[in-house]
Amino acid sequence: MRLALMVCLLMLRVYTHAQQSDTTKLLKEVVISVNRWEENIREVPNRVTKIDASLIQFQNPQTAADLLSLSNQVFVQKSQLGGGSPMIRGFATNRVLLVVDGVRFNNAIFRSGNVQNVISLDPNIIETSEVIFGPGSVVYGSDAIGGVMDFHTRPALLSSDEKLHFAANALMRYSSANKENTGHLDVNFGLKKWAFLTSVTYSTFDDLKQGSKGPNEYLRPDYMVRENDADVVRINSDPRIQVPTGYNQLNLMQKVRFKPNANWDLNYSYHQSKTSRYDRYDRLILKNNQDNFVSAEWYYGPQEWLMHSFQANYISPTVLFDAARLTIAYQDYSESRHNRNRNNVNRNNRFENVKAWSANMDMDKKVNEHVQFFYGAEFVTNKVYSTAYRFNINTETEAPLSTRYPDDSDWRSAAAYLSMKVNLNEAWLLTVSNRFNYVYTYAKYDNTFFDFQFTEAELKNKQVTNSLGLIYSPTEKSKLFANFSTGFRAPNVDDIGKVFDSQPGTVVVPNRNLKPETAFNYEIGAMVSVSKKFSFDAGVYYTAMDNAIARAPSTFNGQDSIDFDETLSRVVSLQNINDLYVYGIQAGIDWKVLDYLRLTSSFNYQKGKERDFASGLNSPPTHVAPSFGSTQVIFNRKGLMANLYANYNGEIANSDLAFSEQADAHLYAKDENGNPYSPAWWTLNFKASYPVIKYMIIDVGVENILDKRYRPYSSGISAPGRNFIISLRGRI
Repeated sequence: MRLALMVCLLMLRVYTHAQQSDTTKLLKEVVISVNRWEENIREVPNRVTKIDASLIQFQNPQTAADLLSLSNQVFVQKSQLGGGSPMIRGFATNRVLLVVDGVRFNNAIFRSGNVQNVISLDPNIIETSEVIFGPGSVVYGSDAIGGVMDFHTRPALLSSDEKLHFAANALMRYSSANKENTGHLDVNFGLKKWAFLTSVTYSTFDDLKQGSKGPNEYLRPDYMVRENDADVVRINSDPRIQVPTGYNQLNLMQKVRFKPNANWDLNYSYHQSKTSRYDRYDRLILKNNQDNFVSAEWYYGPQEWLMHSFQANYISPTVLFDAARLTIAYQDYSESRHNRNRNNVNRNNRFENVKAWSANMDMDKKVNEHVQFFYGAEFVTNKVYSTAYRFNINTETEAPLSTRYPDDSDWRSAAAYLSMKVNLNEAWLLTVSNRFNYVYTYAKYDNTFFDFQFTEAELKNKQVTNSLGLIYSPTEKSKLFANFSTGFRAPNVDDIGKVFDSQPGTVVVPNRNLKPETAFNYEIGAMVSVSKKFSFDAGVYYTAMDNAIARAPSTFNGQDSIDFDETLSRVVSLQNINDLYVYGIQAGIDWKVLDYLRLTSSFNYQKGKERDFASGLNSPPTHVAPSFGSTQVIFNRKGLMANLYANYNGEIANSDLAFSEQADAHLYAKDENGNPYSPAWWTLNFKASYPVIKYMIIDVGVENILDKRYRPYSSGISAPGRNFIISLRGRI
């Protein structure tokens, strides 16, 4: 039966609005990021999906995390409204890599728990987003085990003649489920050699309202407030409103481009993003055995991200290269955590700052009609600063507090890579890639609050990764591919240095003896156009990981429990104690029923096991999402585009929940035995777009038409209920 199911699934796969073209066009589509250079997708032995600007504008995602979900191949988890942690093929957080305009976005404190840094990116200025599935460590280094999400922001456009090229885009959007108000404006001034692009986006979100039909466990019947110097429980007038979840965000971007001649193209980019404080909803709904709230306050301070980047492109054939690109970047990340237990006057405040510098040199050289090389080098360095203090909300006095990370820690990476593409004949193509990585991690521990048995940790890790791919394209309308690739993730400062409460009553202590995680990936796939109107593609993959890092019981100075933030907490640490594997299928169809009517369908199926050598127990990996997909009917005629679609997720029974998820039972619905599980769900949705006048487009939509109450797997907050969206988009 399982074999029959897998055969059926092979006949499915995703071609959403982003890929509404027949396979002939798809196989001619340019993909930028696999080897950091533009390539024909027919010559890429990986699964790659592309989300372009037209899909982003049509679907109107609120954040970059929502943008990734448009692919219907990336699963997104949220712990709060101001969140979004992508999962790819059973891997997430610090095992998947984010790249922005060729610059590594992951930093030294990306953790194994869910991260929300992707929301720093502005979806309204994204030109394309590409998802490269499977290990990308050969080109991108550490962390790229599950895949790479490469974002390309809109470029500054030059004038094609001596006249000024002026273009502007404006957006106003409202969404009913969280009363979102978004305003966006970008302006481009282009001369013959100089161009300037300025963008600004501001969004406000109120508390999110969930659906009316679904598990009662997701409702919010009461919540905590502070009144008259006391923590008081208040009845929620509408239990469907998830109090508190609202926040606001500002995004800025400035680009300057100078192209003095046909050989040189110089680009400077400035990005800045800042959120307001936003509450960690999954912690604020947690109650103890007496049905009392554990936390009176738990929120993230403003999340800030700043990036300066300079990119120099040189195109002119030489002995060493045909084209070369130098990318230099500086990034500054700031975040903080603030929590106070119920009926406790002390608020714990912990602040983190990471300053990251990076330099990439990438080159390509076509030796002849059959052989092409891609090669380059990379250097990345992160400096981590961590401070903390305890604040008495009654007396307004401050007291020392342990930091989350060792202050003034370092993480550095140096690497060189070489890839070769060989056209064996008109139908067969071979790719071979190798990369050498050196990663250095250093942390110095402060014994003020904890009597560490060591004063510092220093890790020096060397790793070689490689990949081998084979492509068979008998025609321009078909492609079969197979590849083997390896990936790795070197321990970062978060792994070896942090002290924090992973759950109330559990504290994670440092372990300076960690080794890199390594992964081995096998994949085969096909993309076939049966006719001008019908195409399908499918892929099967298997990824195994050795030395997987996971939390396990430990001791601190011989004690299995210590006092942390005034709570007696069980001691655990991150250890190389696990092996895991994940396998799955991604498949779909694209049927052009009529010239103006298209049907697409997608499906993603993944399963896995994680073996804990300390306990000898097996469990599903935490980040293996349930089966999910989408079916869409798209109408496009005389300027009107309309899309009626259903999104769906499968169930994860209690017995299939990871141990870590079972421990967070308050996030889940209850099955007939009272045990936590993740129910199946599906939603019906509608979007439409029409140019009302020459320079203005109106977009309307209704998400979750049937008002289902559901919570995506592993999320701490329920998804929006019935959500009406309207936007006006002007363009000149």
